Amino acid sequence: MIQTEAQLLAFLDTQHIPYQRVEHPPVYTCEEAERLRPKLRAVSTKNLFLRDKQGALYLVVTACEKKLDLKRLGQQIGAAKLHFASEDKLQEALGLARGAVTVLGLINDTDHRVQLWMDAEIWQQDNFLCHPLVNTATLLLSKSSLERFFEIGGHAINLIEM
Repeated sequence: MIQTEAQLLAFLDTQHIPYQRVEHPPVYTCEEAERLRPKLRAVSTKNLFLRDKQGALYLVVTACEKKLDLKRLGQQIGAAKLHFASEDKLQEALGLARGAVTVLGLINDTDHRVQLWMDAEIWQQDNFLCHPLVNTATLLLSKSSLERFFEIGGHAINLIEM
């Protein structure tokens, strides 16, 4: 399991996945990130780690400014009674702590237990902002870099209108 930012950055470097890194104070919400992170030309994402009543796990990614209705989202993706997964489940599945949820945590989902659902509207953009397993830095990654990252990890990108 990749547990530190340094390990993740080393992995990205060995895979020739380019990124731009910026440091900032710890952020726990999109609002804090907007205020404390340097301005970068990329989609600022909201990452929700969810679970359904059968125990299936989902990582849902949308733009920070969007509000999601979990009941409607569950209906769209065929998941009954979606709710936020516990911090213990987040640590177990993705090796992440609350406040640092990121698509880059999928590197630790080697059993492919977590389904990735990406907002189709934001997936049309060129660049994305992602935490590098911690909430004290942000990486700017191109869409092609993220696609390569998901491909290496064996994670399908499920697109959905949110």
